[in-house]
Amino acid sequence: MATGRMRRVDEAVRQVIGDAVAGELKDPRVGFVTVTDVRTSADLRHARVYVSVLGAGGGPSLPREREDSLEGLRSAHGFLQSRLADELRLKRTPALEFVYDDTTDRAMRLEALIDEAGPA
Repeated sequence: MATGRMRRVDEAVRQVIGDAVAGELKDPRVGFVTVTDVRTSADLRHARVYVSVLGAGGGPSLPREREDSLEGLRSAHGFLQSRLADELRLKRTPALEFVYDDTTDRAMRLEALIDEAGPA
């Protein structure tokens, strides 16, 4: 269970990374990416950054778009980590790991199944 301090650290990391991805990252591989969650280890050495990727038409992303965006984020790791170090005063700057968050995909699939079943 995360302590109050860890939740604040996770939220601060999410905010800094989200702002940097939205406004400063110039990699053309990174499409419309939203940072949905961050889980930082207790020793602040690692941070798992969960991202969702919106497709070109505003709908769900294709697997190729997801992989391209994740690869772009991984290549921008050093830039994003330096932004974290500049913005947050932490004992350690966590190493970032980017993971696709499939919650939106599962929700859309569930909605489609409910629509298929029709009214009760």
